[in-house]
Amino acid sequence: MALAFIGLGGNIGDTKQLIKDAIVCLAQNPELKVLTRSCMYQSAPVNASGNDFINAVISIETQLTPNDLLHICQKVENTFGRERPFINAPRTLDLDVLAYDFVSVQEETLTIPHPRMVERAFVLLPLLEIAPDIDLPGFGKLAQYVDNVAHQRIEKVKGCNCPSQHI
Repeated sequence: MALAFIGLGGNIGDTKQLIKDAIVCLAQNPELKVLTRSCMYQSAPVNASGNDFINAVISIETQLTPNDLLHICQKVENTFGRERPFINAPRTLDLDVLAYDFVSVQEETLTIPHPRMVERAFVLLPLLEIAPDIDLPGFGKLAQYVDNVAHQRIEKVKGCNCPSQHI
């Protein structure tokens, strides 16, 4: 079984509920086992327009390949009305494969670890919440990047009393 991390987010509609529902959809897939989820975080868009985003990160176990996992994530996005009219458009739901079993993948449609995760507080902080010691190829210990995103506006969604919730 491979350990993978998926980032979830959006800024159209009831994003908190969409994220919860997407996690349920993923958990219902027999080839995935959702292990933990972070709190939800609200943040300003980064290189995008629209409302604030709500984001979270989950960890899963799977025997799927990275590309098959990406395909399932895209199917869930589409189920929840994801449209891609232009790059960084506002979205109902976005699922990103952030890391997969601590390996590197460099393909046209998939790059793992996610190349911009250490530049984005909305990915880095929830990921570190559920995997504080994570060390990834090409990046090393992710905790070393927290100061680089300290200027980005982000806060935990009120009512989230995690640190990490085991599903």
